[in-house]
Amino acid sequence: MSTVKAALRAAKAAIDSQNYDEAVTQAEKVLADDPQNYHGNVFLGLAREKQQKHDASATAYRAATTIKPNDPLAWQGLISLYEKQGGRSVDGYKEAAVRLAEVYAEVDDKHKCQSVIDRYLLYARDNGTTRQYKDALEVTLPTSSIYETLEGRLPHPSHTYTRIAEIIETEEKERTNREIGARRTRLGAKVSQVTTEVKREVLGKSTLEDIYQNIIDWTNDDEVRRQYEEKLLRHAYDTLTTLPAEQKQLKRSRVEEVARGMVILKHPYPLAWHIVLEWKDAESMIEWDVGVLRDYVELFPEDGLAMVLQGFLESEASPFPASPDSPKADEEEADGVKKVPLSADDRLLLMTDGLQQSPKSALAHRLVADYYLFLEEYESAVETCGVAKKLVQSEAQKTGLRLQNNVDAVNIILATSLVYYQAPKNHPEARKLFEALLEREPTAAPALIGQGLILEEQEDYGGAIDILTRAVDRDPSNVKVKAEAAWCRALNGHRARGLEELERCLPNIDLSQPRAHDLKAQTLYRIGQCQWELDPSVKARKDRKGPYANFLAALQANINFAPAYTSLGIYYADYAKDRKRARKCFQKAFELSASEVEAAERLARAFADQAEWDLVDIVAQRVVASGKVRPAPGSKKKGFSWPFAALGVVELNKQEYAKSIVSFQAALRISPDDYHSWVGLGESYHNSGRYVAATRAFQQAARLENQVEGVKEGESWFAKYMLANVKRELGDYDEAVQDYQEVLGIRPGEFGVEIALLQTLVDGAWHSIETGFFGKAAGQAATAIDVALRVCETRSDAFNLWKAVGDACSIFSFVPGRSGSIPSSQIRQTLQIQGIGDEDAVLKDVDGVGADTLGQDSDQSLDTITTCLYAAILAHKRGIQASSSDHHAQAVAWYNLGWTEYRAHVCFSQADQSQSTRRYRSSKYLKASVQCFKAAIELEARNSEFWNALGVVTTTISPKIAQHSFVRSLHLNDKNARVWTNLGALYLLHKDHQLANDAFTRAQSTDPDCAPAWLGQGLLADLLGDQGEARSLFTHAFEIGDSSLLLAKQRYAISTFDELIGSPLGLKSDPADLVQPLLALQQLHTLTPHDQTSSYLLALYLERVGSYVSSIDILSSLHATLEEEYDVTESATSLARFASVNATLARVRLATGEYDEAVENAAIALSLTSEYIEGFEATPRLKLRHSARITSGLAYYHLDNLDEALQQLKAALEDPSSLPTSSSDSSTEPEIIRLIAQISFSKGTKTQQSSAKDRLFDVVERHPKHIENILLICAIALLERDWEGWDACREDLEALTTDGDGVDASTSRRILALNLAATAATAAQDPSSTESLIRNHITTTIMLHPHHPDGWTHLASLPEPSPSSSTTSDPSNTAAQMALLNTLRKVPPHGSVEAEELARAFWGTGVVGDGLRAVGIAPWLRGELVG
Repeated sequence: MSTVKAALRAAKAAIDSQNYDEAVTQAEKVLADDPQNYHGNVFLGLAREKQQKHDASATAYRAATTIKPNDPLAWQGLISLYEKQGGRSVDGYKEAAVRLAEVYAEVDDKHKCQSVIDRYLLYARDNGTTRQYKDALEVTLPTSSIYETLEGRLPHPSHTYTRIAEIIETEEKERTNREIGARRTRLGAKVSQVTTEVKREVLGKSTLEDIYQNIIDWTNDDEVRRQYEEKLLRHAYDTLTTLPAEQKQLKRSRVEEVARGMVILKHPYPLAWHIVLEWKDAESMIEWDVGVLRDYVELFPEDGLAMVLQGFLESEASPFPASPDSPKADEEEADGVKKVPLSADDRLLLMTDGLQQSPKSALAHRLVADYYLFLEEYESAVETCGVAKKLVQSEAQKTGLRLQNNVDAVNIILATSLVYYQAPKNHPEARKLFEALLEREPTAAPALIGQGLILEEQEDYGGAIDILTRAVDRDPSNVKVKAEAAWCRALNGHRARGLEELERCLPNIDLSQPRAHDLKAQTLYRIGQCQWELDPSVKARKDRKGPYANFLAALQANINFAPAYTSLGIYYADYAKDRKRARKCFQKAFELSASEVEAAERLARAFADQAEWDLVDIVAQRVVASGKVRPAPGSKKKGFSWPFAALGVVELNKQEYAKSIVSFQAALRISPDDYHSWVGLGESYHNSGRYVAATRAFQQAARLENQVEGVKEGESWFAKYMLANVKRELGDYDEAVQDYQEVLGIRPGEFGVEIALLQTLVDGAWHSIETGFFGKAAGQAATAIDVALRVCETRSDAFNLWKAVGDACSIFSFVPGRSGSIPSSQIRQTLQIQGIGDEDAVLKDVDGVGADTLGQDSDQSLDTITTCLYAAILAHKRGIQASSSDHHAQAVAWYNLGWTEYRAHVCFSQADQSQSTRRYRSSKYLKASVQCFKAAIELEARNSEFWNALGVVTTTISPKIAQHSFVRSLHLNDKNARVWTNLGALYLLHKDHQLANDAFTRAQSTDPDCAPAWLGQGLLADLLGDQGEARSLFTHAFEIGDSSLLLAKQRYAISTFDELIGSPLGLKSDPADLVQPLLALQQLHTLTPHDQTSSYLLALYLERVGSYVSSIDILSSLHATLEEEYDVTESATSLARFASVNATLARVRLATGEYDEAVENAAIALSLTSEYIEGFEATPRLKLRHSARITSGLAYYHLDNLDEALQQLKAALEDPSSLPTSSSDSSTEPEIIRLIAQISFSKGTKTQQSSAKDRLFDVVERHPKHIENILLICAIALLERDWEGWDACREDLEALTTDGDGVDASTSRRILALNLAATAATAAQDPSSTESLIRNHITTTIMLHPHHPDGWTHLASLPEPSPSSSTTSDPSNTAAQMALLNTLRKVPPHGSVEAEELARAFWGTGVVGDGLRAVGIAPWLRGELVG
């Protein structure tokens, strides 16, 4: 023991002498002997502390505190050690300081205890974290062990709690922001979701609510208490909104408790009041504490919900009694200012303003919606209820409350509003809401009443009576439900009983209740309606003491009751015959309620009768917006189609056809059998260009004429008329004309229909010209003149009438070949009818055409075409007079006259008259045409068509003006391909090929189907020498152009003929290839019968296709015309044409066997061309003579004048034209020599035959490829039995056959026939080899031409081979099958096999079926085949 004490003294001495190592040594000795030695641990801790070994020091000090916990020395050492370490051991410092303070507290040393705590607080504030400082502050709270000792010496707990609260608030805010910022950047994170999760974590661990409560409990400051009560409620509410649903209940109870306490104390914190008010789950407003509501209004007068509550509580819709403090009209405040109660308008304005200021308040929206329902503002009620439902659901989700009563209350308001709003469209939704409520509460009176009202609106009165009766049983005192049930009973047919029940309900109405006057007015009106229907006699309805009195009484009860005004309007309109009062009543009814459909319809009809379409539009739009027009799905109630039909008519008048289509379609969905809506729909389709749809609509209207009531007799003609218009637009002119005539049968003399018929006939005539039906065009134009004559007798001042007459007369100038169809007398009668002006004043001094022109020329036997042109000009002049009051129509009239003058210029330019006369007559019409187009441009300068027309007529007069006009037209409309084409033609006429090509190309790109553009480019290619390109362009222009494009037909036919005569196969061309140009020329000949070039070319084509008779007719006409022309003019051109016609006519007559006439025509041609003709080039002249000589020679041959025939052929042989002029030209010399030889060997002498034979050999030497001459020599050799010559010829034949050049099927057939004939002729010399030679010839032919059927046919006809043959099949049958197969391949259009040849091929197979086919194909060969 002494050793321990000595060591302790030594340790203390060493510490005092600052020998800390020695002190440690001595202290350890002490502890070695006595580990529980308190002072040894203290000295060791102190020594280690001085050595800066803090951990060892702290261990020693803690060991000492465990030995003597109540000794302050070790705790003081620890505190000293921690203070030296700074912020490393703040938590350890807290423990040491609290224990040391407790030690001092035990000995009641308050001063030292406070000193320790103060040092600790200062140390924690300076060195610790926020949490550590908060922990330090908690030491001074009442919950601390030293608080009792230091009470009065420490800060007040409320202050400490406030400081702790501030620290925690800052800490939680920083953590929340930090976590949200970190988590929101995660993939797929949503800010709202992240915010909720972070707040749930932070608020769930927060101790702020306890701190706030302690502040509230300890503070003596009421302001602080209120402040922290608000913070407590807010924190608890925020925590509640973030908790999961299953954890909300406990927290919600706490929130409600705090909020209710604040409300009881009337603490003006809005959140508390909102919680108490908004969380109230009540079915009716009567369940709220009206005192609380009024306190809220008083505390928060500027709050949105307070404004809504104030307006609602002062309204008639409030279930609460009036407040005793509410202002009266005669009350005054202390300062002398009157308190005026709110008017209805001010109240509504106050509530709507409050609603805008409280967009998140479900209660505010519920109250406003209820008030809107009370005011019958159903649309606003529906909109507000929709928002209220969302807010209630949102509040329920946030708080965990079900709020089912609130949801049901909003749904009842919504469903009741939907019963009336746009009824019956919203009835399904309303019924669904009522049914959902009845499932939870089967006896809910509002739902039962609502169901009954829906059934009443849908005219299911039996069901409505049942439901309303149940509602009455539940609430017998409800007069409104009783009255509604009585009315349903009356509507269900029991009017007497319903009237009785309504009359019983009337005295029970308590007029002190809200809306009682409305109920009384409704009941009186319904009593009047029952009386009106019970006795429908005129006397009863006129009785002013009957229904009329009840209607007036209803208005006295409620001046704004709309149905009563409607009934009074009907009374005044139908019985009192006071239209002015009736209209006022209808207007008042419709102003008050858009649901008064009957009043609206009568108003709309009245406005329509006065053409006040804007008012009709307003009425119809409002009725449609009311929702009354369409019945609900499954409803028995019929819809109203007239509002949509009225809108359609209004939009038709405004030319808004797309909208009118929609309106009429809507009307027809409601009333599919509405005749007038179908007509309106068809007219809308027609005006918008949808003609197919219009046709269907009018056809449906026509089907309904006799099926639907309401179509008055004589009204159906308009549908037929519009259907005819549609057919006219679609190009069905014949059907349109027929329909117009049917309409005129119903409505004779209807001017508009007659004009439409007239215009359709003219349009049909133009269409017929375009499609090539020229006779039909003339017939339609003649019919149009007849119709015009009939119209003129009744009315002659219409512009369209004279335009149609002018066009009809002009049509005849386009079909001069149908001049016999021109009704000259009718035309004269039409134009002799007195017009509305003086047509002599219109350009008569220029064109010389006036009112007396036809009368003067009639005695001079004017030709019919001239009559038509004069008549057309006069008609268009009358059109100018008729359109004097219409600026646009007069411009069009000048334009029409301009084209007619230009047409006269063109026709007279082409007429058969002297050059001087033609120039004079054509120039004056051209001048008139220019003036007409200028007048049109002056009236309407921005019309591109007028400028284009001016450019056309000035092309030959002034190219500069023409170019300017075309450019101006393109400036106004650069998409007009015709104008580009005309500009290109102008450039082409003036040889500017590049600009012409650019213009034509632009026209083609603008409109690829513009035939004149392709024609112009073809003319340009022809001028540049590219004949192939020109021919291709002419062909394309002809194919896409219409029949009125004459130049395209002419150039196409000419280019095709040039190709035909220039082709090596021209003489052997397929006639089918000539059909298209032949048809083009025939149409051209019909339109321009005096065009000699086209007529001559047509005759040449007819000759090519073998139509010789038609060709002779045309050539004979040309012959007479040219002969007459030459006699008059003696021009070289006429002479050359006359010679050409004679040569061609001789050739065609040779083909028809008219040999004498052929000789005569050929002689005339030779005589006329014997000398040089001016303008007739040498080469064509020589070719003409060459053709005439050959024709003459052949004609003489057929006339058995052999010498003359040979003389003409030899003369032809001596012509220079018989020889080739270049290496590419063919020569006729071999053909002439062949003809001479054939004639000589058929009828000539031996000398002539010998000479012909020598010529043949000579020409074959010079033309070794001429197969025909070689075949002729072979045939001569066979006839003369000249076998040496035959052998030589056979070698040539074999060479030609092997080469195959120019050997076609016909030539191959003749070569085989010659070989077979030669073999047969030599059979007597070597009979054994005859069969093999024949077979060899046939097989050789098959090998060289396996696709020709002739070889196979001959092979099939040979006898069967010898039995020694190893073949197993029948070779003759195989050959016959191959012959048939090749023959079928040559059937047109693939070849030129005739029916006889095909029949023989079928017969040759020996098959029964093929034999029947052969007889069927050529029955006239039956005898030959069977025999």
